Amino acid sequence: MPTTSATSQSRSQSGSSSISIPQTAAAGGVTITQPPQTATSYFKIAQNNLVTFGWNMTSVLVEPTSLTVSAQCDNGNTYPVGPTDGIIEGDATQVVWDVYSWQQSHSNNPLPQGTCTLMICDERGYGASRLGGYMNPNSQLTFAFYTPQAYTPISSGWECTVCDHGFAAYASNPTFVTLSATVLVVFLSGFQLLRNAARAV
Repeated sequence: MPTTSATSQSRSQSGSSSISIPQTAAAGGVTITQPPQTATSYFKIAQNNLVTFGWNMTSVLVEPTSLTVSAQCDNGNTYPVGPTDGIIEGDATQVVWDVYSWQQSHSNNPLPQGTCTLMICDERGYGASRLGGYMNPNSQLTFAFYTPQAYTPISSGWECTVCDHGFAAYASNPTFVTLSATVLVVFLSGFQLLRNAARAV
């Protein structure tokens, strides 16, 4: 079978090794394993709330020297993912991102409360051509960030808008008013019928 030759750098040795790749080899890729892609995942930007992205590589014959992981968000900004400015080992299968720490140390470029796309590529960059055996860039995962509301003590004027405040809450409810009026009409109508029946007798 005809083959082409590709060279990749091995991290375990100081030299490089030659890898023969069949001309019919498919382009490699990344399959996201965490979080699930069945629905958009929402990540809370809060202390000790770490975000983990995981993946598997498929049909990759030439192991990348490094991977670049970033989040391209709908505010137009792109953010490096993880503790090492988005650049991780080529054989990594996950990255853990402390989004709260990022938010605290990058107040001039905060993460948005909105939707982002996870971008993963090898050392060739996001615009690399599709080549058999090499990892193709991935941008299939969409996720979102949100920031929880700050705690407001009752002494500062906080009020529960869905709590039971007694009869006043029911009396101001349109459903309660309508039901009360209906019961009153039925009662008065029945009373009038009884009076008419008594007169007829």
